Amino acid sequence: MAEIRQAKKKDVSRIAEILVYSKRLNYLPIFQDDSYSFGELQVLSVANEYLANKNPLEETWVYEDGFVKGLIQICGQEVKTLYVDSFFTNEGIGGKLLDFAIEKFDVRYLWVLEKNMRAIAFYSRHGFELTNTWQYEEGTTERLLRMERRA
Repeated sequence: MAEIRQAKKKDVSRIAEILVYSKRLNYLPIFQDDSYSFGELQVLSVANEYLANKNPLEETWVYEDGFVKGLIQICGQEVKTLYVDSFFTNEGIGGKLLDFAIEKFDVRYLWVLEKNMRAIAFYSRHGFELTNTWQYEEGTTERLLRMERRA
């Protein structure tokens, strides 16, 4: 039976696997940085980051249906990250995670890469609108756009 629950230490390797693969798949075409995508971005280092710092684990919720298929990280009223394993996209998992965050935490906003049109379309379908606020992704020339939930 599917459930959304707070992440536990036992989920860390699966969370890291989803994050690394999703970031490579979605961001490599935008950033075109092989050294980061295949050098710095490794499952073990991401997993160790989660284990060394309790905040990411406490802020992370997972969608589990026999095993973890997606995750959302929530900090206050902000969606920090939302990823679904690419093998399970288009099954409504991302929408369920986002609905959960809205209902349980009253999330109001998030940041999305300007060039990530799939993410912008997804969040728009779920009640978020682009604002005129933006900032650069740290260390890059790529812009992050702020999206806020319609009232």
